[in-house]
Amino acid sequence: MTDQNRKQTIKTIAVLGILIALTLVMAFTPVGYLKVGAVSISFLMIPVAVGAIAVGPWAGALLGAVFGITSFVQCFGADPFGTFLANTNIVFTFIMCVVCRILAGFLTGLVYKVLKKTKMPVFVKTAVTGLCAAIFNTVLFVGALILLFGKGTVTEATGIDPTIGIVMLFATIVGINAVFEAIAAFILTGGIGTALIKAKLVKS
Repeated sequence: MTDQNRKQTIKTIAVLGILIALTLVMAFTPVGYLKVGAVSISFLMIPVAVGAIAVGPWAGALLGAVFGITSFVQCFGADPFGTFLANTNIVFTFIMCVVCRILAGFLTGLVYKVLKKTKMPVFVKTAVTGLCAAIFNTVLFVGALILLFGKGTVTEATGIDPTIGIVMLFATIVGINAVFEAIAAFILTGGIGTALIKAKLVKS
């Protein structure tokens, strides 16, 4: 291993270590979640997106796994909605919490790989990556929730009118909070990603 490769490896481990620690802190403090009603809107895709930008799709998947595991752990009494789902079907809950987040992180990394090759400004590349991370997380999580647990279980858990259609059910669960999550991911990921690239801590 050359000195340059060794330095790059050390840098990668350091970045991932910091982002994993940040994800854990956010997951177990009010910083990481906006709880409105039964469903929690999460901001933990921001460090996932930053990792995907800094290192690549596999790092996005790793950080997505960390996020997902912390979410799954909270389904054992810490989060009423998650606890209800875990008691209903623990395997489906694991898929929804962990597998969907791994996939979201990996897809986020793929998005940045594509954007990285364009001539768009650095902020736009990183901000759009953050936006996609939030969208992937919301669509995959809520989609899996409805697909795996079914409309009846979801409306029972959330208290939503059971006569509502699937499209409206999806829109109701996502709500306006997901829009704020997407905006936050767009701005913060863009700012953090740009700062890392400008400081030459991450290759542009």
